[in-house]
Amino acid sequence: MFAGIGGFRSGLSHYGDFFVPVGYCEIDPYAKRAYEAIYEPKGEIYFEDARGIVPENLPDIDLICGGFPCQSFSIAGKRGGFEDARGTLFFEIARIARVKRPRFLLLENVPGLLSHDGGWTFATILGTLDELGYHVAWQVLNSANFGVPQFRKRVLLVGYLGEESGGEILSFTEANPKTIVKRFGGRQGDRVYAGNGLSCTLTSSAGGFAGNTGLYFMDMNTEPKITELARCITARQDSGISNHRGEHSGVLELTDGPRAFLTPDREKIRQRGRRMKEPDEPMFTLTAQDRHGIYYHGRIRKLTPLECWRLQGFTDEQFFRAKNGAKLSDARLYKMAGNAVSVPVIREVGGIIKRVSENQEKECEGYAESCDK
Repeated sequence: MFAGIGGFRSGLSHYGDFFVPVGYCEIDPYAKRAYEAIYEPKGEIYFEDARGIVPENLPDIDLICGGFPCQSFSIAGKRGGFEDARGTLFFEIARIARVKRPRFLLLENVPGLLSHDGGWTFATILGTLDELGYHVAWQVLNSANFGVPQFRKRVLLVGYLGEESGGEILSFTEANPKTIVKRFGGRQGDRVYAGNGLSCTLTSSAGGFAGNTGLYFMDMNTEPKITELARCITARQDSGISNHRGEHSGVLELTDGPRAFLTPDREKIRQRGRRMKEPDEPMFTLTAQDRHGIYYHGRIRKLTPLECWRLQGFTDEQFFRAKNGAKLSDARLYKMAGNAVSVPVIREVGGIIKRVSENQEKECEGYAESCDK
């Protein structure tokens, strides 16, 4: 559901034939083109609009995945929730689940969903799933804790049909303390990458300034400063989890380390009342289409679409399949990266679902054997 460029599919494909896609739904024609160029789905059912799906015509399914549209629940947006037509798309998932009864639901949204309308929106979602017989576990997960050098928090919900899963689902209790980074030379100066090659991160600055492509940073030192996390990528201006636009942010280089701060023209827009952060804290979350960039020894560049896709855990091969196979512009590719779910997060959650499913099957087999005796 709401497949986008297939972040759910990419994450779950790590487990081979355990998760076999049977269909996908995506209303954006450009995202659909990218999805089909990347995965070449054959024999799978496609729906343009979730509201047109007839559940009775679907094959049996064990899992429904979906990052139902989050703009109506975002902190920076109007927070229309269920009053926004996009917010009601959750009920399309529930409508299908009511008929097909999949064993699992895997849903993703912005953390603003938890607090929208004083918590009543989230309570409505939980109540709806409970009525359908699903036990639900949820947790806010940060992509930075799953090997992705990007500070990106999202709430993951896993619904399990029937008996309790014994607390196994979404039991992440420890965060990965650091993202390992390495520095590689290049014609545009030293670039900073995660140790696993996922993405370029950003250097520190003596003050930020803006351009048509977003926020640039200046480094007046002979060596680049390495920041461990990139800023959150979002899909469009003034949507997602955000407090201010990128051109109103900067990094101030101090003797005790770099600090993120808000420039004077945005002083009234503070995160938890603060204009400046402590050293080593992640940058204020930005709205997009802010293409983050690096200004190093007189050379300016923004993060490329490829690097933004890497920040979400997609492979270079997948990116070029979308770019060249679907013939997409950079603007489209940026937007798709911002809309996507982080692949490594889905991979980890998918692994838990797989383990729970296998354990349940073993218990059923053991029960059947005991009955035969």
